[in-house]
Amino acid sequence: MAVWLLKTEPTVYSITDLQRDQKTVWDGVANNLALIHIRAMKKDDTAVIYHTGDEKAAAGLAKISSAPYPDPHANNPKLVVVDLTFDRKFPSPVTLNQVKSDPRFVGWDLLRIGRLSVVPTSDAQLQALLSLVKV
Repeated sequence: MAVWLLKTEPTVYSITDLQRDQKTVWDGVANNLALIHIRAMKKDDTAVIYHTGDEKAAAGLAKISSAPYPDPHANNPKLVVVDLTFDRKFPSPVTLNQVKSDPRFVGWDLLRIGRLSVVPTSDAQLQALLSLVKV
């Protein structure tokens, strides 16, 4: 299974919102590269939920619970969405500064292409991220 980092502004939709709702449609993505990544997602892939804005931190995990499908609220067949289900909220978010200072993340698109809202993530990067979560 693949791993993806999905960015969200926590004032719009946060890991706490996903925890409350237990599932959601991940929509609102319009960037071509991000849409290519969404089209590559498969059911049961892992998603790291990353808060942007003032927080700039990985906040928890979710599962991709559907194959990509056209956004039912858009009049553009190129816009696709996936369904997400809540997995877990990190007891302590992993900040962007922690990631930047850790050599295990060199070359990660989160750092290379900072404005990209959907970022492929390797299993090694996920494990490194999880090792930084304080329990």
